[in-house]
Amino acid sequence: MKKYFVSKSIEIYDFVNNQIFTLLCFNFLYSFVENLKTKSTNHNVMNAVKMEKVVAEVIGKLEKIKQTELASELSWCWVSFQNDGNPVGVTEKAAKALDAFKAAREANSKAVAKKLVEDLEKALA
Repeated sequence: MKKYFVSKSIEIYDFVNNQIFTLLCFNFLYSFVENLKTKSTNHNVMNAVKMEKVVAEVIGKLEKIKQTELASELSWCWVSFQNDGNPVGVTEKAAKALDAFKAAREANSKAVAKKLVEDLEKALA
């Protein structure tokens, strides 16, 4: 009789553990999907239309202020974005370009046009 009781309690214990595990997995998946939804509306998503209008000018200006490596990286990331739609690289390199432009403007206010800086900021917003 005791074996039967132990056996049933183990079955119940296993059933409860399986249910808890299932609930934890469901909760994890639900929070993962919700996180993905919020990332799609996150600030990391740039305005692709505005970026398309300004990216060539940004690359050209980076080359003029002797930031050729950053210019080539931004160019590569832009082509990659056009192929796969992932804006992470473009956003990162454009933010670095914006920092470079601001530094160049501090040294010489006419080195980079204010409108270019503003347009790049709007594209990144």
